[in-house]
Amino acid sequence: MDPKHFERQVQALSALDDPARRKLYLLVAARGELSRDQAARGAGISRTLAAFHLDKLVDAGLLDVDFRRLSGRTGPGAGRPSKLYRRSALQLDLTLPERRYEWAAQVLARALGEASSPAATQALRVTAHARGERIGRDLAKPAASTPPLRAAASALATCGFAPALAPEGQLVLRNCPFASLREACRDVVCGMNLSLIQGVLGGLGLESVTAALEPQPVGCCVALRATAAATPSRAAAPAES
Repeated sequence: MDPKHFERQVQALSALDDPARRKLYLLVAARGELSRDQAARGAGISRTLAAFHLDKLVDAGLLDVDFRRLSGRTGPGAGRPSKLYRRSALQLDLTLPERRYEWAAQVLARALGEASSPAATQALRVTAHARGERIGRDLAKPAASTPPLRAAASALATCGFAPALAPEGQLVLRNCPFASLREACRDVVCGMNLSLIQGVLGGLGLESVTAALEPQPVGCCVALRATAAATPSRAAAPAES
């Protein structure tokens, strides 16, 4: 492993060793984007302490910063822009001794993409769906009273997709666990991803939730919706993780 890359990974992991810092990182990851005031309230600490730890996470490469007026107003009297924090694209994959599973995944994904074989693509999606079903069956089954979209959000949060309810009502996934693979062969990876998620829904018995490819500027290419069979109250927003 490149020494500089190794050092950065260790620095990022060290930054998460502090309990308050780790709590803030997880809070930002769960909410998508937070100001200092919002982070302080969510973590139950002072704004000054929250700002200190958030900036340490930025220094470690774990968070990115943007500036925007939360009121949406512009011009004189609109107030100063807020400093907003969101999770960075930094991926932590430190292993000792060193392993290169991602290299193998990239080679396999590219080979499938270049083969352009309908049979190979179908086999991949069938296998991904079966894997998703096993994941869904292994997860704790939601209570019968749990809104289907909320149950789907809880399951996919466990899988690392960082689900969130969009204003339009669909469940979007802010994180793609396969992001480093999809750039070289997006059709193959996104199709596999969709089949995996559909399998998870099947394993959980969530027949009133559908998943479809709806590419977003960031995050996962899959979005989920409650079908017409689900009552409006059952399409409630997922709980904060």
